[in-house]
Amino acid sequence: MRPTLLAALAAVAIVGVAEAQKGGPAPAPSRFPPKETAAEVAPPDWRAEPRYATLNLQVGFEPDPREVAVDAGGSRDAGSFNTECAGWIDFSRPDVDLNYSPGQGQFPLYISAVSQADTTIVINDPQGNWHCNDDLDGLNPGVVFQQPLHGNYNIWVGTLDRGPTRPATVRISEVPPRR
Repeated sequence: MRPTLLAALAAVAIVGVAEAQKGGPAPAPSRFPPKETAAEVAPPDWRAEPRYATLNLQVGFEPDPREVAVDAGGSRDAGSFNTECAGWIDFSRPDVDLNYSPGQGQFPLYISAVSQADTTIVINDPQGNWHCNDDLDGLNPGVVFQQPLHGNYNIWVGTLDRGPTRPATVRISEVPPRR
Protein backbone atom coordinates (compact mmCIF):
# COMPACT_ATOMS: atom_id res chain seq x y z
CA MET A 1 0.00 0.00 0.00
CA ARG A 2 1.02 3.51 -0.54
CA PRO A 3 2.00 5.63 2.47
CA THR A 4 -0.84 8.12 1.79
CA LEU A 5 -3.48 5.39 1.82
CA LEU A 6 -2.03 3.96 5.06
CA ALA A 7 -2.16 7.38 6.70
CA ALA A 8 -5.81 7.85 5.64
CA LEU A 9 -6.81 4.42 6.98
CA ALA A 10 -5.03 5.15 10.27
CA ALA A 11 -6.87 8.46 10.60
CA VAL A 12 -10.25 6.77 10.01
CA ALA A 13 -9.40 4.13 12.62
CA ILE A 14 -8.41 6.77 15.19
CA VAL A 15 -11.65 8.74 14.61
CA GLY A 16 -13.67 5.51 14.91
CA VAL A 17 -12.03 4.65 18.24
CA ALA A 18 -12.57 8.20 19.54
CA GLU A 19 -16.27 8.08 18.55
CA ALA A 20 -16.71 4.71 20.22
CA GLN A 21 -15.15 6.06 23.43
CA LYS A 22 -17.56 9.02 23.38
CA GLY A 23 -20.58 6.75 23.01
CA GLY A 24 -20.71 6.52 19.22
CA PRO A 25 -21.49 9.05 16.55
CA ALA A 26 -23.94 11.86 17.29
CA PRO A 27 -27.53 10.97 16.39
CA ALA A 28 -28.81 12.32 13.12
CA PRO A 29 -30.73 15.56 13.58
CA SER A 30 -34.47 15.10 13.83
CA ARG A 31 -36.64 16.63 11.15
CA PHE A 32 -38.92 17.85 13.94
CA PRO A 33 -37.77 20.77 16.10
CA PRO A 34 -37.44 20.02 19.82
CA LYS A 35 -40.44 20.94 21.96
CA GLU A 36 -39.89 24.21 23.78
CA THR A 37 -39.84 24.03 27.55
CA ALA A 38 -41.19 26.78 29.80
CA ALA A 39 -37.65 27.95 30.58
CA GLU A 40 -36.88 28.42 26.85
CA VAL A 41 -39.96 30.41 25.83
CA ALA A 42 -39.76 34.17 26.07
CA PRO A 43 -42.50 35.60 28.28
CA PRO A 44 -45.22 37.90 26.96
CA ASP A 45 -43.96 41.36 25.99
CA TRP A 46 -44.71 43.43 29.08
CA ARG A 47 -42.89 46.45 27.59
CA ALA A 48 -45.30 46.82 24.65
CA GLU A 49 -48.13 49.36 24.61
CA PRO A 50 -51.34 47.81 25.96
CA ARG A 51 -54.02 46.84 23.48
CA TYR A 52 -56.96 48.49 25.30
CA ALA A 53 -56.01 50.90 28.09
CA THR A 54 -53.52 52.29 30.57
CA LEU A 55 -55.04 53.11 33.95
CA ASN A 56 -53.34 55.47 36.42
CA LEU A 57 -54.88 54.85 39.84
CA GLN A 58 -53.99 55.65 43.41
CA VAL A 59 -55.32 54.28 46.68
CA GLY A 60 -58.98 55.12 47.27
CA PHE A 61 -59.79 55.54 43.55
CA GLU A 62 -63.40 56.05 42.43
CA PRO A 63 -65.35 54.54 40.83
CA ASP A 64 -64.43 51.20 42.32
CA PRO A 65 -64.27 48.84 40.51
CA ARG A 66 -62.62 50.42 37.49
CA GLU A 67 -63.47 48.38 34.39
CA VAL A 68 -62.02 47.94 30.89
CA ALA A 69 -63.70 45.90 28.13
CA VAL A 70 -61.28 43.53 26.35
CA ASP A 71 -61.29 40.57 24.00
CA ALA A 72 -59.89 37.62 25.97
CA GLY A 73 -57.70 35.06 24.29
CA GLY A 74 -54.86 34.73 21.85
CA SER A 75 -52.75 32.28 19.92
CA ARG A 76 -50.05 31.46 22.50
CA ASP A 77 -50.23 29.05 25.43
CA ALA A 78 -49.52 30.94 28.66
CA GLY A 79 -48.24 27.69 30.19
CA SER A 80 -45.43 27.62 27.63
CA PHE A 81 -43.45 30.32 29.48
CA ASN A 82 -44.67 29.64 33.03
CA THR A 83 -46.02 26.28 34.13
CA GLU A 84 -48.16 28.03 36.77
CA CYS A 85 -50.18 29.71 33.99
CA ALA A 86 -53.03 28.38 31.89
CA GLY A 87 -54.97 29.59 28.90
CA TRP A 88 -54.36 31.26 25.57
CA ILE A 89 -53.18 34.88 25.38
CA ASP A 90 -51.60 37.29 22.90
CA PHE A 91 -47.89 37.48 23.84
CA SER A 92 -47.31 40.58 21.67
CA ARG A 93 -48.71 43.10 24.17
CA PRO A 94 -50.74 43.34 27.39
CA ASP A 95 -54.46 43.97 27.29
CA VAL A 96 -54.30 46.56 30.08
CA ASP A 97 -51.53 48.35 31.97
CA LEU A 98 -52.22 49.56 35.49
CA ASN A 99 -49.98 52.19 37.09
CA TYR A 100 -50.91 51.95 40.75
CA SER A 101 -49.92 53.94 43.83
CA PRO A 102 -50.99 52.10 47.00
CA GLY A 103 -50.35 54.96 49.43
CA GLN A 104 -49.65 53.41 52.85
CA GLY A 105 -50.86 50.01 51.63
CA GLN A 106 -54.07 50.08 53.65
CA PHE A 107 -56.10 48.24 50.95
CA PRO A 108 -55.49 45.06 48.99
CA LEU A 109 -55.60 45.27 45.19
CA TYR A 110 -57.90 42.93 43.25
CA ILE A 111 -57.21 42.47 39.55
CA SER A 112 -59.80 40.20 37.98
CA ALA A 113 -61.76 39.50 34.83
CA VAL A 114 -65.38 38.58 34.21
CA SER A 115 -66.78 36.89 31.13
CA GLN A 116 -69.37 34.41 29.94
CA ALA A 117 -66.39 32.32 28.75
CA ASP A 118 -63.96 30.38 30.96
CA THR A 119 -61.14 32.91 31.17
CA THR A 120 -57.68 33.13 32.75
CA ILE A 121 -55.53 36.04 33.84
CA VAL A 122 -51.77 36.64 33.59
CA ILE A 123 -50.19 39.59 35.44
CA ASN A 124 -46.63 40.89 35.51
CA ASP A 125 -46.17 42.92 38.72
CA PRO A 126 -43.88 45.94 39.28
CA GLN A 127 -41.03 43.67 40.42
CA GLY A 128 -41.26 41.52 37.28
CA ASN A 129 -42.96 38.58 39.00
CA TRP A 130 -45.63 36.66 37.08
CA HIS A 131 -49.01 35.86 38.66
CA CYS A 132 -51.61 33.64 37.02
CA ASN A 133 -55.08 32.45 37.91
CA ASP A 134 -57.89 30.51 36.34
CA ASP A 135 -60.82 30.46 38.79
CA LEU A 136 -60.86 33.00 41.63
CA ASP A 137 -64.63 33.55 41.55
CA GLY A 138 -66.43 30.71 39.76
CA LEU A 139 -64.94 30.58 36.25
CA ASN A 140 -63.73 34.18 36.55
CA PRO A 141 -60.00 34.63 37.19
CA GLY A 142 -58.33 37.10 39.49
CA VAL A 143 -55.26 37.83 41.59
CA VAL A 144 -55.30 39.47 45.02
CA PHE A 145 -52.29 41.56 46.04
CA GLN A 146 -52.62 41.86 49.83
CA GLN A 147 -49.81 44.42 49.98
CA PRO A 148 -49.74 45.91 46.50
CA LEU A 149 -46.58 47.46 45.18
CA HIS A 150 -46.22 50.91 43.68
CA GLY A 151 -45.73 50.70 39.92
CA ASN A 152 -46.85 49.09 36.70
CA TYR A 153 -48.97 45.93 36.47
CA ASN A 154 -49.30 44.40 32.98
CA ILE A 155 -52.51 42.41 32.55
CA TRP A 156 -53.46 39.77 29.96
CA VAL A 157 -56.85 38.03 29.87
CA GLY A 158 -56.88 34.64 28.19
CA THR A 159 -59.36 31.94 27.36
CA LEU A 160 -58.93 28.52 28.90
CA ASP A 161 -59.66 26.85 25.57
CA ARG A 162 -57.89 27.70 22.35
CA GLY A 163 -60.17 29.36 19.85
CA PRO A 164 -61.64 32.72 18.96
CA THR A 165 -61.37 35.64 21.36
CA ARG A 166 -64.25 36.20 23.76
CA PRO A 167 -65.62 39.40 25.32
CA ALA A 168 -64.42 40.02 28.87
CA THR A 169 -64.07 42.86 31.36
CA VAL A 170 -60.96 43.58 33.42
CA ARG A 171 -61.86 44.81 36.90
CA ILE A 172 -59.52 46.71 39.18
CA SER A 173 -60.75 47.05 42.75
CA GLU A 174 -59.74 47.55 46.36
CA VAL A 175 -62.70 45.48 47.60
CA PRO A 176 -63.38 41.75 47.05
CA PRO A 177 -65.48 40.78 44.00
CA ARG A 178 -69.21 40.67 44.72
CA ARG A 179 -70.97 37.41 43.97
